[in-house]
Amino acid sequence: MTQVGARRHGLPTSHGDGPRVVAVGGGHGLAATLRALRRVTDELTAVVGVSDDGGSSGRLRRELGVPPPGDLRMALAALCGDDAWGRTWSRVVQHRFGGNGDLAGHALGNLLITALWEETADIVGGLDWVAALLGAHGRVLPVATQGLQIIAEVTGLDPARPDTVQEVRGQAAVAVSSGRVASIRLEPSDVAACPQALEAIAVADVVVLGPGSWFTSVLAPLLVPGMSDAVGAGRRRVVLVCNVGDHDLETSGLSRAQQLRVLAEHVPAVGIDVVIADPQVHDRAGLDEVAATLGARVTTAPVAARDGSPTHDVDLLASVLAGVLAG
Repeated sequence: MTQVGARRHGLPTSHGDGPRVVAVGGGHGLAATLRALRRVTDELTAVVGVSDDGGSSGRLRRELGVPPPGDLRMALAALCGDDAWGRTWSRVVQHRFGGNGDLAGHALGNLLITALWEETADIVGGLDWVAALLGAHGRVLPVATQGLQIIAEVTGLDPARPDTVQEVRGQAAVAVSSGRVASIRLEPSDVAACPQALEAIAVADVVVLGPGSWFTSVLAPLLVPGMSDAVGAGRRRVVLVCNVGDHDLETSGLSRAQQLRVLAEHVPAVGIDVVIADPQVHDRAGLDEVAATLGARVTTAPVAARDGSPTHDVDLLASVLAGVLAG
């Protein structure tokens, strides 16, 4: 049984190696960070957003009233080990059914997580059971134990009235909006943060944010009441990993410096200590300037995938994170 499984069932566990790190976010960006961080520390927890309302997650959310499991599944898959067991289970939980039937489009891991939720009647406990099955190198927690909805204020949706602000509801719709996202909020606004997530942050040495879709993956989880205060409290360091590409429609037209400012404006309680950016970032001077006003330092290092895709190279990111965490 893994450390996660032992901890869940009250069995003694040994203290792992490395700093206690919490990574907050969702989607492919969080998955990349987790794959890098598990090479750096054995004390790793993912706190995952629960606002996805598209695809398989959206269907399960609407049909069964459960939180969207997709980003939680991706985090669990990212924490699988590099041995045969880990590689196999990582592929299995990510497997998506084809065809035209009722299962078409569903990821097996989403169904597995949902089944454990129904069997245990416990959102956190069900995730711990899945983590134990996979042999996950860390724990995965939802930012809240109910699904949330993102509401964005967007400009530029109407070419005839480019400055008019319109409301876009739902993560899937916001992610593909052709306008410029000005701000977001969550509904319900008074949802309680997952207690175990707040506990993990309270004892963390480092919290890592990003990369990912800036508004819906990086920022949204921090808007859950109590989250930004928890991250900003204490003496822990907060590390922000910038995106390496400009493919994200949510931040179309926003420089890295502007993205950093948006984050600071939405969650002022979260102080950023270190910003990790690839040297190819086009607005390094602006990023340095904004970071300085926030009391953060910018660390530039090659972290982009070598094939030119707008993703992070896990090994390169792990090397940079190891240096930042040790500093």
